[in-house]
Amino acid sequence: MNFIEGEILYIDKPLEWTSFDVVKRIRGVLTRRLKMKKLKVGHAGTLDPLATGVMAVCTGRATKQIDSLQAGVKEYIATIALGATTPSFDLETEVDATYPTEHLTRELVEKTLATFVGRIEQIPPAYSACKIEGVRAYEMARQGEEPDLKPKILVIDEIELLDYSPAAITIRVVCSKGTYIRALARDIGRALDSGGHLTALRRTRVGDVTIDNCLSMEQITELLRCVEIEMPEQEATR
Repeated sequence: MNFIEGEILYIDKPLEWTSFDVVKRIRGVLTRRLKMKKLKVGHAGTLDPLATGVMAVCTGRATKQIDSLQAGVKEYIATIALGATTPSFDLETEVDATYPTEHLTRELVEKTLATFVGRIEQIPPAYSACKIEGVRAYEMARQGEEPDLKPKILVIDEIELLDYSPAAITIRVVCSKGTYIRALARDIGRALDSGGHLTALRRTRVGDVTIDNCLSMEQITELLRCVEIEMPEQEATR
């Protein structure tokens, strides 16, 4: 493998790892093996620490492909707790309000989910990396400020209800780049008049790459430590 000319690695990102943690681990292993101080390594499509699943990591000149990789259609499996909300729309923050769920039925949930298919407007979460005048929204939110985030147009290709109870639903979502599943959980909860927040998220596909094509962090670390590495001639003779 030639990591300077560029390779694309597909990782099953572990729970509680940041996307930067994954990049840092891979860069560290490679720079030690290559005996280099610096190597371009980047990821295509951020996953929150509380999410797992498909993550593309590019090295060397392959980092030029990051934008095209990010543009691929994505698929997620998401579990949404109903009857309560949190400021971050997931488990990063504590419940701030509760709502009734007695009126919920599987039929109502399926009918409501159908209204989210197609082109929709979505306001990103306050706890997100969106920038407002150079400041990350999550930095403002954690200081008690309310970021003024504008709605974005995105496309939801499919939503399938995989599991239902009045307390929680599990859905499969196929969507475009830029979709915040946490914000989708918020909006579904609002549409159901029950409130909602994300409790589990797994990205199962990016473009044509599925979770079955991915390696765990343990597997990728072992691979990078053992694989035969090809050096460009100009690098090998330095």
